[in-house]
Amino acid sequence: MKTTSAHLGSALLVLLIVSACGGEEAQVSTGENVSSKASIPEESRKLYKAFCSLCHGQTGTGDGASAVALEPKPRNYQDKEWQTSVSDAQLTKTILYGGQAVGLSASMPPRQDLIDKPEVVAGLVQIIRNFGE
Repeated sequence: MKTTSAHLGSALLVLLIVSACGGEEAQVSTGENVSSKASIPEESRKLYKAFCSLCHGQTGTGDGASAVALEPKPRNYQDKEWQTSVSDAQLTKTILYGGQAVGLSASMPPRQDLIDKPEVVAGLVQIIRNFGE
């Protein structure tokens, strides 16, 4: 019940933030350099903008609009030490199964809807990696 309440609270917070933005699409830098931009699926870029950036921020520093209400704070993807400490497989597992499933914050929701879209998940991992460059 506690986890369900936490997820509901997070969903409501996101809804409030999106509503407060007047439905405007945020301009998000997905940390992409020119050479890697073409290899990242458009769906991955859209998912980062629509969902991930709310907590992890437009530039991956963990300063998204929802981050204010979260404890612990979202990961700073620009942290080079962290980038070298985590594998692509760990990032993939966290994206698909959520933070709680990998011993991290339950505030990081699972995206099991992407299990059958490995190319989209790989694109999200690449976006995360690009923030560390």
